[in-house]
Amino acid sequence: MSEPYWVYLLRCSDGSLYTGITNNLKRRVAAHKGGRGAKYTRSRLPVTLVYFERRADKSDALKREWAMKRLPHKTKEQLIASHQSEEVKD
Repeated sequence: MSEPYWVYLLRCSDGSLYTGITNNLKRRVAAHKGGRGAKYTRSRLPVTLVYFERRADKSDALKREWAMKRLPHKTKEQLIASHQSEEVKD
């Protein structure tokens, strides 16, 4: 069985949203916050994790990431607003 992956949204300091995937959400968010994440987020620090969802495997996460990247900003904001905070357990 493959390990679970996460699809996530970060809010950057300029208000933009970054979409990514990872198999270790805590580690990846820490990397983004420390300036060691994606080139996009490095120039837009600080960043805040505002949404995440667990996916069954990498393939599923990549498909969901692709779909989320194509959502309008307003729809992403609605997704964030409907998201209930939960603690991530790795």
